[in-house]
Amino acid sequence: MNGPEIPFVFAPELHLFVGAAHSTAAGAPVVTDGSSTLGHVVESLGVPLTEVGRLVVNGVEVPVSHVPRAGESVEVYAVERPQRIPGAPLRFLLDVHLGTLARRLRLLGVDAAYTNEDPGDAALAALSAKEQRVLLSRDRGLLRRREIWAGAFIYSDRPDDQLRDVLDRFAPELAPWTRCTACNGPLTDADKDSVREHLEHGTQRTYDVFAQCTACGRVYWRGAHHSRLEAIVEKALRDSAT
Repeated sequence: MNGPEIPFVFAPELHLFVGAAHSTAAGAPVVTDGSSTLGHVVESLGVPLTEVGRLVVNGVEVPVSHVPRAGESVEVYAVERPQRIPGAPLRFLLDVHLGTLARRLRLLGVDAAYTNEDPGDAALAALSAKEQRVLLSRDRGLLRRREIWAGAFIYSDRPDDQLRDVLDRFAPELAPWTRCTACNGPLTDADKDSVREHLEHGTQRTYDVFAQCTACGRVYWRGAHHSRLEAIVEKALRDSAT
């Protein structure tokens, strides 16, 4: 590029992508080509537009289509939380690396599409657009695809932190124990006789309350793992209420 040098200041939440050079009040100068949009320049610096909130030039908010010019200075803010996504209900799509997060969202009753077979970036972006799902990923390149309907970068590689971040950012409505953690289908109450063929003898003797997925047929009961799952649910509900 051989256009004007324009100082960019990024919000602290975005320093992960651009480093500390753009954190001072004066900002770090970026050489632009004089024709690229502000959105393109921000992305070229490594920041997915899914993470960008307001763009302010010389104190005035501008759209991503603004072309920065000599004499301007740019402030890039992070997405405001909770982030409001148009349309209802709020639904998510997770890439192949976020299986644990997908299961925890489903545990909380949040619609979270996921497969452990990688369909490829193009297919994920197309599905996001077709079903109007928020695409969650740690892949910056995937989130830069223009065809995605909406997206969000997952900042942590720890499932506990991932879940907390998604709930804080989007504030989805929670309905624990209503979705299949295996396939995302809805659960319905089931009597023991109707699911007996799916149960081992020990389970038949010990438990009387069951639920079954209406999509894949998987049967659920409050087994030995229930206390661990209940702790996840209780913490999510508590955090969402604050």
